[in-house]
Amino acid sequence: QVQLVESGGGLVQAGGSLRLSCVVSGRTSSNYDMGWFRLAPGREREFVAAMKWSGSRTYYASSVKGRFTISGDRAKNTVTLQMNTLKPEDTAVYYCAADTNPGRFAFRIRPTEYPYWGQGTQVTVSS
Repeated sequence: QVQLVESGGGLVQAGGSLRLSCVVSGRTSSNYDMGWFRLAPGREREFVAAMKWSGSRTYYASSVKGRFTISGDRAKNTVTLQMNTLKPEDTAVYYCAADTNPGRFAFRIRPTEYPYWGQGTQVTVSS
C-alpha cells in the first residue's frame, strides 16, 4: 500500500503562485511515477503533470506547461507542484497520485492508470 497526503492549497489571486506538496509513505519505490491531477466542477479529472523518480524526467499538460513545475525529494519522499502565473481556470481540487507499475519511458495520463491517490487539496484562483 502507498499513502499520499497533499497540502498547500488555498486561495490566491490571478497571477499569483502556490506550492503543493505530497508526502508519500508506505511501500515507496524509486521505480514509481508520480502524478498530479485536478478536478474542477463540471469537468472530468484531468492530468496536470508527472515525473519519474528513477530519472526525474517530467511531463506536463499543455495547459500548464511553462507555468507549473513538478519535482521530487527522495530523501523526504515528497513530490512538489510549484504553480506560477495562476489563472482562474486553474481552480480545482488537486490530487497527487502514484503509478506503481509505470512504463519504462512513457508517462500515463489517464486517472484510471494510477492506483493510489491522495485526498486532494483545494486551489482557488480569483480573478
